[in-house]
Amino acid sequence: MNLENYLPILLFIGVGIVVGVAPQILGRLLGPHRPDAQKTSAYECGFEAFEDARMKFDVRYYLVAILFILFDLEVAFLVPWAVAMSDIGLLGFWAMMIFLGVLVVGLIFEWKKGALDWE
Repeated sequence: MNLENYLPILLFIGVGIVVGVAPQILGRLLGPHRPDAQKTSAYECGFEAFEDARMKFDVRYYLVAILFILFDLEVAFLVPWAVAMSDIGLLGFWAMMIFLGVLVVGLIFEWKKGALDWE
């Protein structure tokens, strides 16, 4: 067994570590670091994380997030469909139109129910 065969693998691992770690170290050394109350506050979940676990919170944030994921995932179906459009023919086209129609009906339903309104 020759150790020279492992040199490309070790080089790949080394370059991967440098590419992954070097920007973080440079950002920490060169970037400003002035935390304040607003920067360190909880902003993504819509409520403070360190309060009473039984407190009431607004579920609209989660509803909007789930709806975003639902309607955003249609792109995962549209891209391969568009790439293979010449191979799948007219049947594939109309199948996707039905799929998009169902999504549009769902979007209109959610819009009418007020699920997308943010107050």
